[in-house]
Amino acid sequence: MCDLRDAGDEVLSRVARGESLKVTRDGEPVGEVHPVSRPRLTRDALLSRWRAVPAVDPTAFRSDVDDLLDGSL
Repeated sequence: MCDLRDAGDEVLSRVARGESLKVTRDGEPVGEVHPVSRPRLTRDALLSRWRAVPAVDPTAFRSDVDDLLDGSL
C-alpha cells in the first residue's frame, strides 16, 4: 500500500519496473496502480516474424560453434 501524495515519483518508478501497488486513503484501499499491459502477439504477427528469420546452414552453424567451444570438455 502506498501514499501517492508523499511518494508519487517513487510509486511511478516502482510501477514502471513492473510492480503493482494498492492505493489507500486513511488506511483503506481505494485503488490499484499497475503497469500498462502490453498488447499480445497475434498468431499472424508471430508467423510474419518467423518468416523473416533467415535460414541457418546447419553445417556452417556447427562449424562456428566448434570454433568457439573447446571440444575437449
